[in-house]
Amino acid sequence: MVYPADVRQDGPVEVFMAHMDVVFPDETELPLRVEDGRICCPGAGDDTACLVCLLLAGKYIAEHVDTPGWREIRGGDAPGLLLVCNAGEEGLGNLKGVRNICRDYGDRMESFCTFDSTLSSIVDRAVGSRRFRIRVRTRGGHSYNDFGNENAIAGLASLVVKLYGIRLPEGGKTTYNAGTISGGTSVNTIAQEAEMLYEFRSDRKENLEYMEQRFQEAVDQAKAEGLDVSVEVMGVRPCEGEVDRERKQALTDRAHRVVAEITGQEPEHSAGSTDCNIPLSMGIPSVCVGSFRGAGAHTREEYVEIDSLEEGYKVAFGMMFGKRD
Repeated sequence: MVYPADVRQDGPVEVFMAHMDVVFPDETELPLRVEDGRICCPGAGDDTACLVCLLLAGKYIAEHVDTPGWREIRGGDAPGLLLVCNAGEEGLGNLKGVRNICRDYGDRMESFCTFDSTLSSIVDRAVGSRRFRIRVRTRGGHSYNDFGNENAIAGLASLVVKLYGIRLPEGGKTTYNAGTISGGTSVNTIAQEAEMLYEFRSDRKENLEYMEQRFQEAVDQAKAEGLDVSVEVMGVRPCEGEVDRERKQALTDRAHRVVAEITGQEPEHSAGSTDCNIPLSMGIPSVCVGSFRGAGAHTREEYVEIDSLEEGYKVAFGMMFGKRD
């Protein structure tokens, strides 16, 4: 929803977002415990705590937007506010939520802020990535009677070795990972099919292009050696595009100032893969700000320190209603 209600339907907006999805399957139980000053639950921090901060801000706005003096809270010439609870940030979601928002509001977005991660971290540079499902098929057979037939698992393993032998490009940070692997039927069956999920990441666009070329060369070599291998693109996260440096720096400085004033500690700035990737690739100044203290993100041991949540609320409110440069 866009606030205030009288903002022009084609007017500029500042977007504030937090994602609703977690890395765990929907059918997986996510047990909750509150003990020793902590909320312990998978997904409690990433991104539930941040999502709550966004919702509290939305509640405040809904209660005050029609009251006298509302415009003075944000500033009379401030852009409208667009608050978004989105999905598709985690796993293979491929940032589908923020992609849709940027498609609908892109030319109206003056800035973008997503609440994600901890209070000690500000992400102001985008790490791009490419994700693939790689499938190998063979004739297979009985492990004893057909011994010597090609094994899909062994073929896939040989491709993994090739991919892990790629020499990384210089400059920035580039990584690769075989995240999951599956295949075969039983211990006494020569596997007919095996597949894996594979990705590479980099904070530099040219390095992503380099890795894409090396990846394709490894797949082509495997095919030339007789391997029946197919590749499906599962996700593409872009790096940063041409962003106005002064406007981006002003947004980053605002985030740093708000977090430092509220927590009393200077946050660290880093590169990361977040919902910011899409607006940054479109030239929209963007920043990712955390709203809690805790640890164990993406694990079943995740927890949030209860005492940090008030600071998180204040950071979210400070980003929306505090002084803008």
